[in-house]
Amino acid sequence: MNDCLICRIVAGELPATVVRETDTTLAFRDINPKAEVHVLVVTKAHYADIATLATDDQELAGDLMATVAVVAETEGLLADGFRTIFNTGVYGGQELDHVHAHVLGGEPLGPMVCK
Repeated sequence: MNDCLICRIVAGELPATVVRETDTTLAFRDINPKAEVHVLVVTKAHYADIATLATDDQELAGDLMATVAVVAETEGLLADGFRTIFNTGVYGGQELDHVHAHVLGGEPLGPMVCK
């Protein structure tokens, strides 16, 4: 997937500030953070979105969520809480066609959705 930005980060072709890496996942700081802590957790294998991943590879989906939990702990977010967001599809605000979890925290985040 040469045109996939996240695949290029996973391959080491593009720089990222990595906070955790496993055999199947990579977590790195978002370059445009929306909170004091904003880490993206991705699968190394390419899946378009969380729905596709959950349907096609439940074990990898579990790995992704386990990495989210470890990132929240290592970033010091467990005591006060954090938010995990998966944007899926156009209406969900997905901008990159590679499954990724946003782990946000370190400050009060406010309401989940504002109209």
